[in-house]
Amino acid sequence: MNELVFEVTQEADGGFVAEALGESIVTQADSWDELRANVREAVKAFYFDRPAPARLRLHLVRDEVIA
Repeated sequence: MNELVFEVTQEADGGFVAEALGESIVTQADSWDELRANVREAVKAFYFDRPAPARLRLHLVRDEVIA
C-alpha cells in the first residue's frame, strides 16, 4: 500500500477527528498541526511490525446544512 487516506471531520468545538479508510486507525486533535502529528504517530504505532504506507492523505470532509 502506497497511500493511506484519512477522512477528517471537524467537531463542533473546533477540534478534528481522523479515521483511516480500510484500517482501524482513529485519532483526534485540537488543531490541524496537532492532527498531522497524531496521524503520523498513530500510523507508526499501527504498522510497528510491518512497512507503513509511503504517503498519508488527510481528506477534510465538511458537512453543512443550510436552512
